[in-house]
Amino acid sequence: MVTPQRQRSRKGRMQKARSATEPERQVRSFITKFAPAHQSLIRSVRKALRRRFPTAFELAYDNYNFFVLGYGPTERPSDCVVSMAAGANGVGLCFIRGARLPDPHGLLLGAGNQTRFIRLPAADVLTRPEVESLMAAAVARSTTPFREKGRVTLIIRSVSAKQRPRRKQVD
Repeated sequence: MVTPQRQRSRKGRMQKARSATEPERQVRSFITKFAPAHQSLIRSVRKALRRRFPTAFELAYDNYNFFVLGYGPTERPSDCVVSMAAGANGVGLCFIRGARLPDPHGLLLGAGNQTRFIRLPAADVLTRPEVESLMAAAVARSTTPFREKGRVTLIIRSVSAKQRPRRKQVD
């Protein structure tokens, strides 16, 4: 027989678990703004990145230009090593300090002082050895190590009221 204390304890845990899923609900709502094909790609890329960085802080931004999920060893955006950026035209993998990464295959795009990116037409691009090598190099150059234990921690960092369309405009 379950005592009243245990019922309260279970109920308390269930309520806590429900509140922990609110950020997840928000992320799902951000993703639904995209065309169905992009939704699927975003979910696949996210799943792969969460698998690749199992103890990361996942920082979510639904900004004016892009929906972004950053992955880093701390809650600080500046510590993120990679991020997925999704817009109406597609999905990309951004390397926050990509300008300094070795890129013998010439995959990295962009000309800024810091960030570089690759386009992701499919999530399996992340499993290519040359992309794995870039991610490993980004982690190795991180000044803060990832936690050894734990799981991905999702944090909603920013939601912009005004946003560009997340689906291509039909002419």
